[in-house]
Amino acid sequence: MLMNKVAFVFMSAPHGSSAGREGLDALLATAALNDQCALFFIGDGVLQLLPEQQPEQILSRNYIATFGVLPLYDIEQYYLCRESLVCRGIPDDSDWVLPAEVLDTCELRRRLTDFDKIVTF
Repeated sequence: MLMNKVAFVFMSAPHGSSAGREGLDALLATAALNDQCALFFIGDGVLQLLPEQQPEQILSRNYIATFGVLPLYDIEQYYLCRESLVCRGIPDDSDWVLPAEVLDTCELRRRLTDFDKIVTF
């Protein structure tokens, strides 16, 4: 059976809404059945991968650590938008909770075309 390649695009900042947590839950459910998933972080979504977040300060659940289990699901493709990082004053070589590859917008878009389905959160 041929599986669809699914790209999950995170565009929302963590903890300000439930989008990031819901996206991660959807990713884990999809990855349990499909081994061809990748993550793209664009816009405020790049903030999802920053370590040492303290969501408990705003009475929110810390789901960011859950990104650490993705390799157990054989998800190994993680991409960050360079322009989104620059706009937010975040250096390319920052520490991330996942070993993400930083890509220019054109290359990121090209990589997205390799996927059959794109799910945005």
